Amino acid sequence: MADDIHLNPLERLSARLADDLAGVDRLIRVRMASENAPRIPEVTAHLVGAGGKRVRPLLTLAAARLCGYGGDDHVKLAATVEFIHTATLLHDDVVDESAQRRGRPTANLLWDNQSSVLVGDYLFARSFQLMVETGSLRVLDILSGAAATIAEGEVLQLSAARNLETTEATYLTVVRGKTAALFEAACEVGGVLAGATETEVRALAAYGDALGIAFQILDDWLDYGGAGEGTGKNLGDDFREGKLTLPVIRALPLADEAERAFWRDAIERGRSDDFARAQAIVERHGTLEATRLEALTWRDRAKDALAALPDSELRGMLADLADFVVERAS
Repeated sequence: MADDIHLNPLERLSARLADDLAGVDRLIRVRMASENAPRIPEVTAHLVGAGGKRVRPLLTLAAARLCGYGGDDHVKLAATVEFIHTATLLHDDVVDESAQRRGRPTANLLWDNQSSVLVGDYLFARSFQLMVETGSLRVLDILSGAAATIAEGEVLQLSAARNLETTEATYLTVVRGKTAALFEAACEVGGVLAGATETEVRALAAYGDALGIAFQILDDWLDYGGAGEGTGKNLGDDFREGKLTLPVIRALPLADEAERAFWRDAIERGRSDDFARAQAIVERHGTLEATRLEALTWRDRAKDALAALPDSELRGMLADLADFVVERAS
């Protein structure tokens, strides 16, 4: 494509897989329909039409094509991945009492919490119908396991919220659950469907895991260092919700008595909304920059994992995608 030079890595990957991605979009619209409950397509169309980049389904499509797949079941698996992701977003917005998603009002704000939860459940059910249609028990095992891990990660995050004793290990478990698990599964099932070797399947899983971790750590960096216009997030959302993310977790051992008292008031008790001070503390101790560097480390692990996969244009695009994920911090 002549204009490829003007596209970012995600846009180039989307253009390379445009036909497959169009098939995913068609299938999503067919399968999110409901004859008996018109609110279901209303709610899902609002979220699906909110400008999501389809990163996770693209990973499934790319992994399958990279490993030589020539059929069309990868479209079903990519739609499955997007349904799981959309369902978790609907549930997350209820749990977090969010009012904005991708710069637009959330479904729970436009409708209600009950609709968001129940439509999310519907999408989970649809995702299982789709994955079963491929006839692969291994694919079913991978994606159902990812769905369970996502739910487990969200529950763990709830228990860790406003707890200053949260460790970096617990934080990483939450990140693997809420984000990386679906990135990993999205890549892995593409390889399994294509009949890739076990070495290649493991490499795809490792790439997805590391890419998802880099993506989430950068998201947590953005909350203190760069979110705002164009991101669909507001600066300080995690801080105000009492979430213990990496910039704070690494700042706590370095805190003096006054800073620790501030974190107790702000995080544990929810009595302070002085986000500017929180930003100043993580900046002063260098933990904001350390968080950015940690994301880069996981980016490098993702790129290293690709070495076991066939050398091709798609492999290069996946490497570029890993770079693009962390360029948000530049």
